[in-house]
Amino acid sequence: MFHFRSAIQTAIRPSRRLFHSTPLSLEKLNVEGLAKKVDLKGANVLVRVDLNVPLAKDDITVTDDTRLRAVVPTTKYLLDQGANVILCSHFGRPKGEIIETGKNGRLTPVVKPLEELLGTKVTKLSDCMGADVETATSKLAGSEVMLLENTRFYAGETKNDEVLSEGLGKLADYFVMDAFGTAHRAHSSTEGVTKHMKLSAAGYLLDKELKYLQGAVDNPVKPMMAIVGGAKVSTKIPVIESLLEKCDTILIGGGMIFTFYKALGYDIGASMVEDDLVQTAADLMKKAKEMGVKLILPSDVVLADKFDNGANTAVAKVTEISGDWMGLDIGPDTIEEFKKEIDECNTIVWNGPMGVFEMSNFAEGTNAVAQMLADATENRGATTIVGGGDSVAAVNQAGLGGKVSHISTGGGASLELLEGKTLPGVAALSEA
Repeated sequence: MFHFRSAIQTAIRPSRRLFHSTPLSLEKLNVEGLAKKVDLKGANVLVRVDLNVPLAKDDITVTDDTRLRAVVPTTKYLLDQGANVILCSHFGRPKGEIIETGKNGRLTPVVKPLEELLGTKVTKLSDCMGADVETATSKLAGSEVMLLENTRFYAGETKNDEVLSEGLGKLADYFVMDAFGTAHRAHSSTEGVTKHMKLSAAGYLLDKELKYLQGAVDNPVKPMMAIVGGAKVSTKIPVIESLLEKCDTILIGGGMIFTFYKALGYDIGASMVEDDLVQTAADLMKKAKEMGVKLILPSDVVLADKFDNGANTAVAKVTEISGDWMGLDIGPDTIEEFKKEIDECNTIVWNGPMGVFEMSNFAEGTNAVAQMLADATENRGATTIVGGGDSVAAVNQAGLGGKVSHISTGGGASLELLEGKTLPGVAALSEA
């Protein structure tokens, strides 16, 4: 095992307190704060949500309603206040295909599931702006739900087009941002629209994301750990660099480890590697050592003779990889070593799997880490945060989604927040 340890950090014992609420989320108006400031009865509230759900091959059946369920708390709260809720979302990648010719990407499949979850009728429109939409929204009588058509039928959505922003702004007096997964993008429906609203607030989902993720970054209970995995170093360099400033320990897993091993001069066989980032990996290890941060690489790996679940496999120390063998998971010794480190930390952020978890023969490392985080949450009261699509999928696949402190709904947004970046969809909200 390769790691850098400071004597001071070794002596730190974990606290059992949770981190405090994040200042960032507290200074932005949230949905309850909005209801205290203004009377929402009969008012139109445009709510940006994430309805980008997966569909079966029939393009009709929703196969995972996680994002739909996330819409419910904010929507029901607003309905209870007597507000009309106008839901707004992107869906798929229609590439700016205009409404009249758009064949795919319509939000029709989510209507019935939403009605079942909300327990009320959802009226879907065939556009998201224009005279007809304005007329329809002006006739809402109170505590009604209306769903606009996919905002990305307009190419201007991703360009933060002023015409679309203003068009959306004509539909309501107030705006609630509750789509954390798109908060890192300055789009018409996330940032531009706020310029045309009396007040803009964070919904329950967004507020929770900010409290956990920004709280972990700005005011964690020490010791703090980051577990960073995934296939490529290139996608995680900024977040690793940022986390070096905040963490006591960083565990590295996934395909990216082989770029670090090559930087250490080891044979990596046929394992994936980003040759242009070998020096960057070396620099990260050097920086960690200088800062007294434990940056820990796996000591052993599960090897395969081909990229296939039915491949021949073997467990080897990282100094014993050779030939055409490739590493596809962390090994059993590493799992035990990671457990010891996780047991010492009180705030843990995980982004990226430990191996090719989609293949059952190379999922043990990822599943083990998921279980460790669940145990740390339940047994020690640790704050455990899982972000990134693959990590979230792995935790849910293991049936442990409800046993960690928080599962983030935004991959890119999670990473950018952990990197310390300002999210346009958050910065645009009204001050509390």
